[in-house]
This record gives sequence, C-alpha cells and structure tokens, in this order.
Amino acid sequence: MKGKLHDYHLVNPSPWPLLFSITVLITALGAVGTIRNFYMGQPLLLVGLTSVSFTLYKWWKDVVTEAIKDNCHTDIVKKGLRLAMAGFILAESMFFFGFFWSFFKAWLFPVHTFDNLIPGNPITWPPHDIARLDPWSIPFLNTIILLLSGSTLTWSHYSLVNNDNSSALRLLGATIILGTIFSIFQAIEYLHTGFAFHETGEKAIYASNFYMITGFHGLHVIVGTLFLIVCWFRIKKGQLSPEHHIGFECAAWYWHFVDVIWLLLFVFLYWISS
Repeated sequence: MKGKLHDYHLVNPSPWPLLFSITVLITALGAVGTIRNFYMGQPLLLVGLTSVSFTLYKWWKDVVTEAIKDNCHTDIVKKGLRLAMAGFILAESMFFFGFFWSFFKAWLFPVHTFDNLIPGNPITWPPHDIARLDPWSIPFLNTIILLLSGSTLTWSHYSLVNNDNSSALRLLGATIILGTIFSIFQAIEYLHTGFAFHETGEKAIYASNFYMITGFHGLHVIVGTLFLIVCWFRIKKGQLSPEHHIGFECAAWYWHFVDVIWLLLFVFLYWISS
C-alpha cells in the first residue's frame, strides 16, 4: 500500500489469486481431458498452461512493484513472506505425501484384482506385463542434472549476497538451463515409456501412480524454472541486492524442495521398487 505509515503487510486488492485458481482448474481439466482422449483436452491444456504462465507473470510483477516502487517490503513484511513461503512448501509436501502414500500402498500392500485371486498367479510390482523403466538411464541423468542445478543455485545466491551480480547471473542462468533440460528429458521419457496414461488392471495402478507423482513434480520444476527466470531478470535490472533479495530466497527454497522430492522419487519409484 503506497505511502503507508506502518510496517505491516496490507496490500491493495489483487485479482491474481482468484484468476490463478481458475487457470489451475482449467489446466487440470485439460490434463484429464488429454489423458482420456477427449477431443478438447489438448487445446484446453494449452489454454490452461498459457493462462497459468500469464497470471504468474502479472502476479509476480505486482509483487515486484510493491517491493521496488511502493517500498512495502519492510523487515516485518519479509518475515511474513518467509513464513508464507515455508507454509506453502509444507502444503505442497502434503500433496506429495498423499501421492507417495498411494504408491507405497500399491507397492508394499498391492490391491488384489480378480486375476490375482487365482492360486499360482502371484502379484508382482511392477506388474509382470508392464515395461520396466531403467533407473540408470534418463532418471539417473535427471538426478545428476537437478543436483547440479541445486549447487549452481546455491553458488548464485552466495555470489549475490557478496555483491557479485555478474557471477550470480551466470550461475542462475546455468540453473535455469539445467531445469529446462530436466523438463525436456522428462518429456522424452514419457514418449518412450512402455505404458500409457490409461491402462487396465494392475497396469492401471502402476501407471496412474507413476504419472501422477512424476507429472506433479514435473509441473513444480516448470513453475520453479519460471520463478528463477523472474529472479534472473530482476538481478539483471539491479533490483536485487545483498540486503534485499527475498524473492530469490523464496525461489531457492522452492527449488531445493523440488530437488529433495526428486531424490525420493528416484530412490523409491525408479530404483528400489523396480
């Protein structure tokens, strides 16, 4: 709120939270439509992803304006923003907790389908008639990529804190490139998996768990990459400094959270359970 005489976080009304919720709903409907081969699924998914990107851009732009032009981000506000980001990451963790719960239930305590009630036909995981994924190919390569991206991001933050903006830009750019490569490799992996979004029997349980967890994580990588791109432009414009870079901190927390989730994915979904 421009010209305020207090330290607290009272901002002008914003349409972006509501619009972002609507665009996420459109994206989810488009994703389901695409999986179910609904004729409007792919166009709806494209509209949803474009709308999500545009809404995030406008929302971040307003937050940057509050910080740079309106001087709204006081020390108390920064504490609140850090707490809000921590709460957001905790909420996202609960999503993944639910997805991993479903996966471990299917893996360790598999559901008995009618085919598996026949004696002599034991339940296996992954299902015996499904193409197993090699954890040491693209998944392992993506693990190395994300670990490298976490290192370059931490180094970039260290450079920014020490007022070395040129190094911070280069290292953050490397992080963005690594995140983009990760998304490309995951798309390639999806194209070469031996099972589809819609399967039947035990294959359906495996496929739904695999695509839900990896797809939801992949969406977080895309959002995190966009977040880092915003930070890159802000550093380039001189809007971030050793004393004022709360946006960069939040982006780094989010990215490291994505790294940790992927390590759990690789160890349990790709490696041990296969």
